[in-house]
Amino acid sequence: MNAVDPTHRRVVLVTGPSGAGRSSALNVLEDAGYEVIDNLPMRLMPMLFSETEQTRPLALGIDARNRDFSTNAVIDLLGQLATRPGVAAELLFLDCSTEVLLRRFSETRRRHPMAPADRPADGIQAEQDLLGPLLARADVLIDTSDLNVHELRAEVEHWFAPGGKRHLSVTVQSFSYKRGLPRSVDMVYDCRFLKNPYWEPSLRALNGTDAAVATHVATDPRYDAFADKVLDLSLLILPACQEEGKSHFSIAFGCTGGQHRSVTLAESHALRLAQEGWQVSIRHRELNARLRKGAQQT
Repeated sequence: MNAVDPTHRRVVLVTGPSGAGRSSALNVLEDAGYEVIDNLPMRLMPMLFSETEQTRPLALGIDARNRDFSTNAVIDLLGQLATRPGVAAELLFLDCSTEVLLRRFSETRRRHPMAPADRPADGIQAEQDLLGPLLARADVLIDTSDLNVHELRAEVEHWFAPGGKRHLSVTVQSFSYKRGLPRSVDMVYDCRFLKNPYWEPSLRALNGTDAAVATHVATDPRYDAFADKVLDLSLLILPACQEEGKSHFSIAFGCTGGQHRSVTLAESHALRLAQEGWQVSIRHRELNARLRKGAQQT
């Protein structure tokens, strides 16, 4: 396959027999930053390419079960995209041996979509015959017969992720234990053992984003060791999560009110992770809630 011009919008058409991993490949592409559209009728696909300039890469899932599916329609679409300026179109075909497809349908106890009333083998054979011209036309062919989900992810990323790199976004947030733990958080650190600025009258109305509060919290003799160890642990775990294929990881710092210590630690940790090259977003649950409440009252 020829190298893709980086100035062109990348468009990947993803197809293959049922059970070969098409949905999994689309999930990988979505995690890699592609806009993913699955099972769109063939007749509507040309409408996706307007005169408006688009830069985000696009992945289109093509299922042989679509009402208006035909191999000629897919090949015609590839031909149309090949003549469109600024577009680099490719066909990714996920293939799999008949024996493995049969085993997968047996393990999941699913009926084959192209032979719901017959043996899965009949549906597999019919779909393979139907998709034969696309298999021959594929720009990238990945045989998933001997691949687990992590190996499949690595293969798709190798061909289609920018730079062949996995992307992991990290969220760092602060919260108050009074309102309970945040939902769907991966790691939680309790900051309530650190010096509490709440007991300093000049700092009580401020929050952990203020320099005076951050300085006060950092004077605790345990602060530096705690912050350093948390960073070391994050730098150990995040690469492993990235290799595992996770697309998002959430770290939370909690204190009594979610205003001072947890905010300071969250701000500091997010900055240090960003300096290490991680893509980080930050959220302060209690501070954001107060801002929304204040806006509603004005």
